[in-house]
Amino acid sequence: VTAVAGNGAAPSKAPTIYLPARTPRKERIEASLRLAVGGLTHEGCPPKLARAIHDAVFPAGHRLRPTLCHAVAEAVGENAPQVTDAAAVALELIHSASLVQDDLPAFDDAERRRDRPAVHAKHGDALAILASDALIFGGFHAIGTIAGQHAERAGRMSMLLATAGGAPNGLVAGQGWESESEVELERYHTAKTAALFEAAAMLGAVANGHDPAPWRAVGHHLGLAYQTADDLQDAAGPEQEDAVLGRPNVAHLEGRRQSLARLRRHGRLALRAVPQCPGRHQLRQVINGLLARFEGAAVVNQPAPARAMASATAD
Repeated sequence: VTAVAGNGAAPSKAPTIYLPARTPRKERIEASLRLAVGGLTHEGCPPKLARAIHDAVFPAGHRLRPTLCHAVAEAVGENAPQVTDAAAVALELIHSASLVQDDLPAFDDAERRRDRPAVHAKHGDALAILASDALIFGGFHAIGTIAGQHAERAGRMSMLLATAGGAPNGLVAGQGWESESEVELERYHTAKTAALFEAAAMLGAVANGHDPAPWRAVGHHLGLAYQTADDLQDAAGPEQEDAVLGRPNVAHLEGRRQSLARLRRHGRLALRAVPQCPGRHQLRQVINGLLARFEGAAVVNQPAPARAMASATAD
């Protein structure tokens, strides 16, 4: 694996470091992202734009989608690590682009992201929009880099990613539902969040020559569990962004107790949906870890009895 060290500036060339075989998943994800962002921001890129692109991706978020992609690749028996890396990079760049757009004044008008200034707050609206555009194109460029050796896989990956990210039922459509006067909650959550989780699971399979269809349900239910946890966290927080912006929120509609039950139900369904594969047990462990993180975030601001209930072992 080759990676570029990113520092927020536009370097004169793209320096490389070489990671040994069997690099841990988290380190591999970050290295691949630095390589991709380095390719977008090195010599020739306007320096201010380069800094905005860098700040949209680093410092690291939880990297949930590339983690799921890598975990599925490992579970099915990874045979093309460079293709897995390209898929994981594409997912995270497009997700990062969506966060930049989500924070803009035209949408959430959020000044902070990951305890730092949002990209538009630091670099201005124009550069934030351009940075998000660059990241979307960069995601598809990452897939294009493996097309020479793996043309069929690259083509299928591009279609999966475009479907999950666009309209009528992907990430862009999910954002678009926020401009409608009425929206069905499940449809909104599926488009806004679950679609990219579905793509993450499916890309991990197709990147390594396996049928992606059986993996959709894993990503679907994991994505809905994540969005439910996010709604719970928002409803318990001081800013109440969903209520202020008039967005559907499952905790407001169903209450915290029912929402926690929903989160756990989707978690169980995600675990049950894992197809038979060589690394099924290990993948279920990864998913359990993600679900524990989701639930922990969901109950952080709850009263003590609710926190104790939520920390109990899931059914």
